[in-house]
Amino acid sequence: MSEAPAFPIIQTERLLLREIVERDADQILAMHGDPELMRWFGVDPLQDLEAAKGLIKRFASFRLDENPGTRWGIQAKGNNRLLGSCGLFRWDRNWRKCMIGYELSTSAQKQGFMRETLIAVMTWGFTEMALNRIEAMVHPDNLGSLKLLRQLGFVDEGRMRQVGHWGGRYHDMLMLSLLRSEWPAAANTK
Repeated sequence: MSEAPAFPIIQTERLLLREIVERDADQILAMHGDPELMRWFGVDPLQDLEAAKGLIKRFASFRLDENPGTRWGIQAKGNNRLLGSCGLFRWDRNWRKCMIGYELSTSAQKQGFMRETLIAVMTWGFTEMALNRIEAMVHPDNLGSLKLLRQLGFVDEGRMRQVGHWGGRYHDMLMLSLLRSEWPAAANTK
């Protein structure tokens, strides 16, 4: 494995998007171990601190993979606690596309943090990764996430039947996408 490039720190008006490191393991476990918060994430909740440390290592490995990506920890400026995370992954350099995924702790929801994060991360992806397309797979019942993505300009492309499996059952997912040509206007919508 080659050495990862320097982690791309992003700052917004209220947030610092930074690398998730081992000292964040308890906060990752609190979020990724919460069955209610993870019901839309696409994986079963983490069971212990070792699993959280393993997930942090997996996030770090994204920047070394053949189809790399980056996962940012989201924190409010002046506070070291993670509010959530957001990542661009499954980067296909030839097709200039990737997937986006994210979660936000229950206490940080409904404050505009994820909107602020997504605008910053997608702007970075379109400029620094030279992406033409960002895809999102969202559970049909995750109404909050669907609403936010649509407000940011994502377009529904269709339902993928039983494409996910977690919680002991199969789940349909909706595929949405946003193109670079659509982004400047979408970023300025409220």
